[in-house]
Amino acid sequence: MARNQKDFYYHQAQKEGYRSRASYKLKQINDRMNIIKRGDTIVDLGAAPGGWLQVAKELSGGRILGVDLQFIKEIDGVTTIKGDITSDETIEKILEFAGKGGVDIVLCDAAPNLSGNWALDHARGIMLNDAAFECAKKILKPKGTFVVKVFQGDLFKDFFDRVSAEFVYVKSYSPQASRSTSAEIYVIAKRFLTAPVRKNHLCAVEITGMGESGDGIAYLDDFVIFVKDAVLGEIVKVKIEDVKPNFAFAKVLEKLDKLPENQYLTPKYVPKTDGSFANFESESSEQPKKQKILRVRDRSLDIDNYVPPADEKDVEFD
Repeated sequence: MARNQKDFYYHQAQKEGYRSRASYKLKQINDRMNIIKRGDTIVDLGAAPGGWLQVAKELSGGRILGVDLQFIKEIDGVTTIKGDITSDETIEKILEFAGKGGVDIVLCDAAPNLSGNWALDHARGIMLNDAAFECAKKILKPKGTFVVKVFQGDLFKDFFDRVSAEFVYVKSYSPQASRSTSAEIYVIAKRFLTAPVRKNHLCAVEITGMGESGDGIAYLDDFVIFVKDAVLGEIVKVKIEDVKPNFAFAKVLEKLDKLPENQYLTPKYVPKTDGSFANFESESSEQPKKQKILRVRDRSLDIDNYVPPADEKDVEFD
């Protein structure tokens, strides 16, 4: 079955002029998740040989950049950079290409060189995913999209959670073009957050207005927070319950006599962009652990049992 599947997509790519069978993975991800819009500026990390670049150009028609340590043969209408995505020099080149606003979408279908040691290869894969993730946080526009290939294993859930902290909507999906024997799955993250708070953060605010639904309106710097069961003029300690790109929802924990000098009772959130990664040294020496490999075909998999807020329809992946 796997061989027949491989033959189909290989021959289809040859027939339609794509550089790799992986081109159909991006097509199917886009059909299912609606990630690419006309005119989007897109950066593909680890882009060689260029199959995803071809599809990105076809779907967007906008400005497309491919980055890889290897040379990428020229593609009409696509710019390429030979460089390391963890280096400041490469990041500067990407930002120069993108312009002041950043990019709309960051893609990464890269995989590490395999050694045959499962624990080591899985850890190397997650390190590569982290490198792409850190790069994405430096170059994405607010509300931008990040798509990355991840190999399932004991480190997958932690990586998924780290991505979930930075985007409004995060799901994972295995396209039909992935081989049935493969543990690969794609994490699709939409609406990159630049908010100064995250879920469960604590802060002190003054209710300076009231919304139409009866929620209090407060501000942290210029960031809007809607506070349930608050009264105009109150100063309250709140807990953040949900975060969107331009506002957050919170609940009152207690009333305060005055605003503290620093309203961020939990330190102001600043995305980690120093390029540091988790230490996987100990993982590489362990024997492969037994794990349940998730098999998903033609449907989305929500690792965190994501349920949109009751007042908001989840249309991001329609």
